[in-house]
Amino acid sequence: MRNEGTLDRLMRVLLAEVFFIGAFFWFGGAISIVLYVFGGIMLFTAFTGFCALYKLFGINTFQKGKKINKWVVIVMVIFIAGVIGGGIYGSIFFTKKFFLEDYNKMNNFYKQTLFFTGQNKRAEAISNYDQLVVEYAVFQQKYTNYKPFVIKQDNNFDGDLVKVNGIVSGLKDSVYTGDLLLAHKSFEDIRPIFQEMLKRNNFSLLAVALVDFHDAMEEILAPAEEKDAAKVLAIYPLVDEKLKEVEVSANDEEIQAIRRNLDDLKSLASQNKIEEMPAKGAALKSSFVKVYLSRG
Repeated sequence: MRNEGTLDRLMRVLLAEVFFIGAFFWFGGAISIVLYVFGGIMLFTAFTGFCALYKLFGINTFQKGKKINKWVVIVMVIFIAGVIGGGIYGSIFFTKKFFLEDYNKMNNFYKQTLFFTGQNKRAEAISNYDQLVVEYAVFQQKYTNYKPFVIKQDNNFDGDLVKVNGIVSGLKDSVYTGDLLLAHKSFEDIRPIFQEMLKRNNFSLLAVALVDFHDAMEEILAPAEEKDAAKVLAIYPLVDEKLKEVEVSANDEEIQAIRRNLDDLKSLASQNKIEEMPAKGAALKSSFVKVYLSRG
């Protein structure tokens, strides 16, 4: 026996979609299960027109023979459709945005730790490493229990989090008292894990391109430091290709500075001005680090 009116039933459909969107996009674990259950109950009672709680407490919003203004129903149906479309689109956009914000907050301390270990600056390395440990633990716990839509289908995500955690936690002694340059090399192992994670889930092309370029750039910096002009020229095409991928995503003054330094390094190698190559290689790396620390 029906005990729900038309508007009551439409409101239940609306609540059901809110619960489903919340469960699928915004929550994980037990909360997600509870929301799915409530959503299912709302949807079931909306279709049947019967609510057991109404029966228990003697409530009845169904009035036999009473007609609801069709325009009210049409407006409600349009509103429900709008909530579905807008809710899904907005949830995809904002959960991705919030994920990136959490990632960048954690990743900033990784980049700083990587930078200062490479510069052999222990005090700064320790400070940033300690923050990295804290922020990474928060990031790992949150996204192990909760998967926003953008990473929901990534079956390797949890495994990658565990790998990075193992590297970070295993480098404490090295950062505090050991060889910082060796620690720097170990921290570099985290970069391709993050890189692949971003690629799999279609994140910022600029961030991915900068990581790819960095790996190629390191290949040309070594011969520049060693004043090996022939090797610089041999490696240049690969580095040039990777920088072009960066330029597709962004080509402002900071990116152009990287381009100028890279091309200047090639020019010096072509002219066999080997004494100037180490300084130009350092300038290339410096211009890249400036971009990567703020946008990578």
